[in-house]
Amino acid sequence: MTLREKFRSFREFAGKVHRLAAPYFHSEEKWKARGLLAAIVLLNLGAVYMLVLINEWNRVFYDALQNKDAATFWRELGRYTYLAFGFIIIAVYRFYLTQLLEMRWRAWMTGHYLDRWLSNKAFYQLELSRFAKGENAPPDNPDQRIAEDMNLFTSYSVTLSMGLLNAVVTLVSFVGILWTLSGSFAFNINGSEYTIPGFMVWMAVLYCLLGSIATHYIGRPQIALNFKQQRYEADFRHHLVRVREYSESIALDKGEPVERQQLGGRFSTLLANYLKLINAQKRLIWFTNGFGQAAVVFPFIVAAPRFFSGAIQLGQLIQISSAFGRVQDSLSWFVDNYSSLAVWRATTDRITSFEESFQALPVPATDTAAHAHTEDALAVDDLQLALPGNVPLLSAQGLHISPGDTVLVRGPSGSGKSTLFRGLAGIWPWSERRLRMPKDFAERAMFLPQRPYFPHGPLRDALAYPEPATKYSDADLQQALREALLPDLAARLDEHDTWGQKLSGGEQQRLAIARALLKKPRWLFVDEATSALDEAAEATLYARLQALVAESDGALVSIAHRPAVAQFHQAQWTLEPGGAAGARYRLAAS
Repeated sequence: MTLREKFRSFREFAGKVHRLAAPYFHSEEKWKARGLLAAIVLLNLGAVYMLVLINEWNRVFYDALQNKDAATFWRELGRYTYLAFGFIIIAVYRFYLTQLLEMRWRAWMTGHYLDRWLSNKAFYQLELSRFAKGENAPPDNPDQRIAEDMNLFTSYSVTLSMGLLNAVVTLVSFVGILWTLSGSFAFNINGSEYTIPGFMVWMAVLYCLLGSIATHYIGRPQIALNFKQQRYEADFRHHLVRVREYSESIALDKGEPVERQQLGGRFSTLLANYLKLINAQKRLIWFTNGFGQAAVVFPFIVAAPRFFSGAIQLGQLIQISSAFGRVQDSLSWFVDNYSSLAVWRATTDRITSFEESFQALPVPATDTAAHAHTEDALAVDDLQLALPGNVPLLSAQGLHISPGDTVLVRGPSGSGKSTLFRGLAGIWPWSERRLRMPKDFAERAMFLPQRPYFPHGPLRDALAYPEPATKYSDADLQQALREALLPDLAARLDEHDTWGQKLSGGEQQRLAIARALLKKPRWLFVDEATSALDEAAEATLYARLQALVAESDGALVSIAHRPAVAQFHQAQWTLEPGGAAGARYRLAAS
């Protein structure tokens, strides 16, 4: 990579950091954020000033030792007590305010990305986009991006930026001291005498420059390895969660050996990459530790001739060593923090790809007509649905659902029946819609999917989801459970559990129907919501759903394969081969 390419890469990385960091410092919390940042900067400056005072104290104290000056010795010990106490206070509050800024910044970023992830069905569309592009397409594991990467980004951003500031201020403060103390270095070449003023400063610069270049080339592989490691860790954790979620199905299929093999394979990949990372870190530690140990004796070696000649005293020698150490530490900031920089770079790239995935989401469903109108019905003037990748799937024109209608959607498996419901709900991104909806459709329409979702926690919350359970009385909740043929659950409203795993498939479907009976929607769309029930229970519950929409002067639209379900519907919509605009199927009333 040429120097120009490296500079371009650095500019791109700096731009990414700025785009991720700037929103917080311009948000509604900007004054608190800027105030904390300013306080941390001032404390860093104060810490450097204290180090300058301690460096001067070194000269006076060690000169007193060499001169056997007891009065100065004891006076300087007392002075050191005040200096040390001041430095401790600054260090404690610098740590506290730094942690506070990191916590508040992380809280804001987490809330910001949670809002974006859960707004406009983005979390759903991101998964669909990955399905269209392939399993390994970004963003992989959004949960890790939000839960872990936000924490790493804010922590490393504050720590590294304040560390760099501290290094720069320390360098500026001590380079003058070292320049003055180190004196000049004279040498002869071919009879001509040359003098290098501030020799120790130039030696420190050369020493650290060579160390930084070597560190970059030795440690550069860690950036890509850290990026992969975070991904492999998340993939392994995600598969463990899937085994827990589908434990019953895996147990019934006797799939434990397969899952063990897949988990073992993912963990082996994780370990293989981690071993590469360890080896890369080992190579870097070999160099950085040798670099650091050599820096301890280097200033003594250079300044020793002046000390032994009597040009400087012990106090000045210690002061030179201390000042050289501070300058060397400042110039070695890149060397000392390379591993942290590699993690920060990988984390920034991951969050940036997460941010870019939001911008690359498919355009939401296109609506070419206003929803609100005076007609109290759902009119499908034109609906075009496609598969991920914009492959035309089905088309529908001229369909109508009025209050009192009960419609059964029929068609072969894979023809797009569930996708039809997603299109009507407005969550399918690959769709073009020209619909006329009732004014109350957004508030009083309800869709029961094939796999209902139940949050972990009390049963009452699972039943009322997504509304707060406090909106309904215990009597209403218990009545809904009994009407859905779940009388045994009526007394367990406050029981906490993972209901999506605790209940059988049939019980989950009945609980979802209980949710509909509780909320009393006017426009009800049911997608294979009774497929796990016996025929008697299915008939009972469909009769109650039919009565529910009749009572609310609404409509019922169902997807079902069982012939017995047809008796609860007055009309049928059938998916037939050959739709408009090259679609595989068209939806027709029959």
